[in-house]
Amino acid sequence: MTMLKQTRKGFTLAEVLIVVVILGILAATVLPQFTSANNDAKESALVQDLQTFRSQFELFEFQHEGKAPAVVNDTFTNHMLKSSDVKGVTGAPGTKAFGPYFVGQLPPNPFTGARDVKVIDSGIDAFEPDEAATGEGNQKAGWIYSKGEGRLKANIKSTEKAADGTPLHQL
Repeated sequence: MTMLKQTRKGFTLAEVLIVVVILGILAATVLPQFTSANNDAKESALVQDLQTFRSQFELFEFQHEGKAPAVVNDTFTNHMLKSSDVKGVTGAPGTKAFGPYFVGQLPPNPFTGARDVKVIDSGIDAFEPDEAATGEGNQKAGWIYSKGEGRLKANIKSTEKAADGTPLHQL
């Protein structure tokens, strides 16, 4: 009796199903980590932008006799993007002694993409984020600035939280 060798070609249905199930389990565990990494990156960018704004405010105040941006002679945006003299009179970049404090345009709010700044007189801690708020350029406001207090915060929904649970608009 001769034995015929049987060669197997391809995978069985059971083998294919096992591989698909394993890939599904891996995807279910890996994908949520990518979405949290995206939020972590936005939060880090927000913190960095706020630190940059605040250091530029301090420099502005130091160079302008202790006055905060938008308190003297011009708008907040002009004070940040143009040159100014000690009295706060702005001009094209390079034409005055101080500034610009940001080159080209203000940084966008990483959560909304909006660059405009809503300027309020005071009470920034009591001001609730307002997604419909418009800034000095009549565009959606990404930032809220209190000229009375010389403080800035992000215009983000109050339900958005940082990794430690702090509402992002309070950073």
